[in-house]
Amino acid sequence: MMGAMGAMSSEVPAVAPFRFLFRVRYHECDAQKIVFNARWAEYVDVATAEFCRALFGSIDPEVGGFDWRLVRQTVEWKGPGRFDDVLEAEVETARIGTTSFTLTTRFRRLPDGPLLVTAETVYVAVRPGTAIKQPLSDNDRRALEGSGRGVTVDHAGAGAAGTPT
Repeated sequence: MMGAMGAMSSEVPAVAPFRFLFRVRYHECDAQKIVFNARWAEYVDVATAEFCRALFGSIDPEVGGFDWRLVRQTVEWKGPGRFDDVLEAEVETARIGTTSFTLTTRFRRLPDGPLLVTAETVYVAVRPGTAIKQPLSDNDRRALEGSGRGVTVDHAGAGAAGTPT
């Protein structure tokens, strides 16, 4: 790309992070008519499952030889989700360690996109069927480094642009 002075810019167009689109269901809301706070952890879990399915082809540990357990999760609320909102969860790999990895999840309401909730979740890799930590394989590490960029999984029927249909 050409910069303001005609020199080549080193900026590389960013590829969108992994996106998971879903619709808030009535029973997920509380008496205040907003998404109940505990539901956000469930939303992170479902978004993570779809993210990992996109990265590894399956979330079945017996298929991939890779399983993970939640170690820590921090959730920060910035705004409410409401019944029938179409929400977008953007999931990205924040850090990769020897046996653990950290995912960042950001939730926005579509189509206008205000940030509602952020979550940071640390997982540890374990041998399938055990609680024994295991190092991440080179293949798993490469998949996590790619972060599923450009992939959208749409459970809301919102279409590629994320607008409700």
